[in-house]
Formats: sequence, structure tokens, C-alpha cells
Amino acid sequence: MFKAYQIKLGIFLSLVFAVIGILPRLGHPGFNQLELIGNFLFFSFINVFTCWFIHHYFILHSFKNFGNVTKGVISNIIAICTVSFFDYLLNLFNTMPSLSNDRTRDVFFNLTGSAFISVFIYIIIHNIQINITLQKSRLENGLLKQAQLRAQLLSLQQQVSPHFLFNSLSTLKTIAPDHETKTYVIQLANVYRYLLNFNEHHLASVKDEIAFMKSYLYILQERFEHALQISINVPDEFLSYYIPPLSLQLLIENAIKHNIISPEQPLHIRIYTDQTPALTIENSYQPKISVEESTGKGLQNIKDRYQLLSGKQIEVYNDDDLFTVTLPLLLS
Repeated sequence: MFKAYQIKLGIFLSLVFAVIGILPRLGHPGFNQLELIGNFLFFSFINVFTCWFIHHYFILHSFKNFGNVTKGVISNIIAICTVSFFDYLLNLFNTMPSLSNDRTRDVFFNLTGSAFISVFIYIIIHNIQINITLQKSRLENGLLKQAQLRAQLLSLQQQVSPHFLFNSLSTLKTIAPDHETKTYVIQLANVYRYLLNFNEHHLASVKDEIAFMKSYLYILQERFEHALQISINVPDEFLSYYIPPLSLQLLIENAIKHNIISPEQPLHIRIYTDQTPALTIENSYQPKISVEESTGKGLQNIKDRYQLLSGKQIEVYNDDDLFTVTLPLLLS
């Protein structure tokens, strides 16, 4: 936690301010050099270092109903009051002679100095945090692009010319002799069109993902027939939320890849929502005795993209009956 407080830089600036505060007192009549080092240097260092911690705390934390400007004002008021209190203790114990022999003027100078130090430290910390945020954002954008590319490669190992494929599907739909074949070709075209376009965005609406899944599942059910039984229950109120594109397709693909699917032992898959809000993909757990080696990249890719997009974690649960993955629903 304290790593975010830039403690080394805080110590350095505290020492600098402490030394600067000593300079006007050098050569002052009746001034004790040991007292200077032992008292004023200590109090000056504590003052600045306290400001450093107070401002970091307010900048790094979020407070309900407090905007950035309000947090800045409150942070500076607390820091100035704290520094002024330490100055009061310094004068109370009379460890240092007055520079002006006027206590009122000294109090005014102390308050002015405290305000200057507090605001100056706040500006430094604020700029440091802006630079850290910008660097983190650039890094996350780069990692997100890599994760998006990996997701695309997982879904499209080979890509034929889009125009050639769509023209071929259009021709096949025209010459198909029956309605079932035409419908199959249309659903296949919908799947391929979505796969080509999804990488243009980091997020896809639940509505678009569900529409894509219906075409994708139509093709799967033509292949497995009654051995694959799927239900989707997502109310309209959740369709405007977002998830990383192809998350559902990767999870369905994993379920089919790793579980037995047969008329005697059909694979049940449910897609539904809760009020968290989250989207849950649940399949009956009936692992194959012999399964092709899994790299685990599909599920890890979804985890990586969620972490980069929102900092949220997906939930994976596995028992003797069910394998469940819960995806948080995101706002755009």
C-alpha cells in the first residue's frame, strides 16, 4: 500500500524544505546551532512529511459525494491545520527564538508558510499521480489490444477473403433446394460476419452477443441435434449492458470441447442473469474420459480482458454436477 505514497521522494522533499526553513535563521542573535538541528529540522521535516501523507491519502482514495476539487480543498485545510499545530508546539516549548520578536507576525508567517508548503506539495503529488495514471492507461491499452488480438486468433485460425466467402454463401443460399439449408446458410453468414467485425470494439452489448449466440447455437444444434440442449434467459433490462466480445462463444466452445455429448447423455447449457448484474454460463459437468490437450487460453483470455477493461474478476465454479462461469456486466 505504501508504495503508492512515493515515500522516498517524500523524504527527499521534506529534507529540502527543512533545510530551506533553516537558512533564514542562520546567524540569528542568540541562536543555538544544536537546537536548530535537533528541534527545528525535526519539526520542519515532520510538517512536510505529514502534508505528503495527507495529500496522498485524499488523492489516492475516493470519497462518496466528494469531487476532486472538494477533496483538494479538504486535504489542504487538514494539512495546513496539522502543520500549524506542529508550529504551535514548537513555539509552545520555545525551542526556537522568534525571528521578528512579534508573535502575531510569526503566527501569520507560519500560517502563510504552511499554506504555501501544503499547496506546493499537493500540486507535486497531483501531477505525479496524473503521470502515473496516464502511463498505466497506455500500458493497459497496449495489453488490451494484445488480448483482443489473441481472442481473434482463438476464434479465427484461418481467414478466407470476406468478400469471397460472403459471395459464396449468398450463392449457396440461392441454390439451396430447401428451407432448412437456406436457414443454415443465413445463420452461418451471421456468425462469420460477427467474427469479422467484433475486433473493432473492446466491448459488445449483451444484445449483440445474444443475437450472435443464437446463430452460433443454431449451427451447433444442427450438428448435435438433441444431444445439445441450451436455454437462454436474459431479460430485456440487461441487454444494454456490455461484455468483452466472443466471451460467450469461447465458453460454449470450451463446454463442448471438454464434455461428453450424446443422445444418451445430452449436454445442458444455461445462459441467464442475476441482479448483480452478471451473466452466468452454466453447463452440466460430464468430462470426457479422453480429451484433447487444453491450453486454457480461452478462459484466461476472458479473465485478462475483464481485468484490463474494468479491474473486475470473473467467477469460475466447478463441482461434480455443474461447471459455472459468471461474467460481470459492464457499463459502456
